[in-house]
Amino acid sequence: MRGDAGASSVTGSSPPSTPRRIADGVWVFQGVGGDISVQSGARHGNGGFVVGARGVLVIDAGVSHRHGVERLAAIRRMTPLPILGVLLTHAMQEFIFGASAFQAEGIPVLMHKDAAQLMAARCETCLKTLKRELGEEAMQGSRVPKADRIFSMQGELQAALPDIGRALRLVWTEPKSQSASPGATAVFDVPSATLFAGAMLDASTIPDLQDADLQQWQAARGLLRALRPTVVVPGRGPVGDAGLIDTVEIYLAELQRQVDAYLKAGKPLSEAADSIELPAYAAYDRYETTHRRNVSILYLRQERAMMLRS
Repeated sequence: MRGDAGASSVTGSSPPSTPRRIADGVWVFQGVGGDISVQSGARHGNGGFVVGARGVLVIDAGVSHRHGVERLAAIRRMTPLPILGVLLTHAMQEFIFGASAFQAEGIPVLMHKDAAQLMAARCETCLKTLKRELGEEAMQGSRVPKADRIFSMQGELQAALPDIGRALRLVWTEPKSQSASPGATAVFDVPSATLFAGAMLDASTIPDLQDADLQQWQAARGLLRALRPTVVVPGRGPVGDAGLIDTVEIYLAELQRQVDAYLKAGKPLSEAADSIELPAYAAYDRYETTHRRNVSILYLRQERAMMLRS
């Protein structure tokens, strides 16, 4: 396996798909920061791959067919071993549409059943939006993938997960899989103690509550913490360590505390997004968009819970 990271050519100003080695046999494709734009190519989601004795598992596929083609070529420059599967950790647009490039080469796509169902229900709309925002050329060949192997229980996972000759663990909450989003799955490489956290953790980026179950998400973070990872690849943002679990937990706890106090004071939803600020996170990506939406989402959920209790 070569140790250099070869760059791949791309059209326009989108960044190349250049993998970076973060542990022995473990590589990351680092996404870019900011919001979706033509300049960024919407390449915000991280991904990577793990090389075992018998083959390679890819983790997340990129935002477009073109992006997937670039990742596929970059992986093949790093190792001659066969790519045995692509795991899509969750149903978010920055992570899934590159899967078609792998499937075109006969490489199976793996996904949790609930994430696959969400993808099928929602992502045609996501694709139309990306075509409108980035242009038809940037998204040429992209389609909503259909997972080749589905799992929802550990027994099913044994049949779905390819044997790459390296110890891997997939992590999700059971029996209810909806933590950060339905079917959200993390990948833990046992030999290097490297965690690909997918939707469960973001770094320097506001986590999104849109599809989250906060109680299950807390349980999922407990599972991740118990793994004692030394390297953490978040869904978005820079690679870090296990401290990222606490960072996400603190944001969510403080958001919930402030929303609860705001509700108990009898203040209206119409003013909540402008009133509930978390200055410690103001420099994070998507603070002005996702944080404001988080406030409104949590306000409505907490208001409903209060009404049910009364």
